[in-house]
Amino acid sequence: MRAVIQRVSSASIIIDGEPGASMNRGFVVLLGIEEADTTDDIHWLSGKIAKLRIFGDDAGHMNLSLGDIDGEILLVSQFTLFASTKKGNRPSFLRSAKPEIAIPLYEQFIETLTRETGKPVHTGKFGADMQISLTNDGPVTITIDTKNRE
Repeated sequence: MRAVIQRVSSASIIIDGEPGASMNRGFVVLLGIEEADTTDDIHWLSGKIAKLRIFGDDAGHMNLSLGDIDGEILLVSQFTLFASTKKGNRPSFLRSAKPEIAIPLYEQFIETLTRETGKPVHTGKFGADMQISLTNDGPVTITIDTKNRE
């Protein structure tokens, strides 16, 4: 699994032309799922996201987590995070999980992240046409890959 986490002061999503969730301070998380992902990846990544300390404390240091600031999450699946541009100029998405694998993992990820944060997770809709509006705070953007646990 690969996640791009953006610290935001606000975010909203439009799904298939209809308004979806909107939120204030927190994370917009773009989640890519590949064929090799397992529930171990779900548990490790959701724990990492829930505890990630990238919000400023009173001294301005990145020391606070999502829970510390009562933040929210907008989680959107994004198969393009596993794009390969190695050959030619048209990206290949062969590493991205097919829907029959990705959808159950995505749904399990939502449930696990909800448990980890103790709050409902706002979501997009798997496979839908979506537009995300956000104000990246900082800007702060963190990329985490479960196959490269740095």
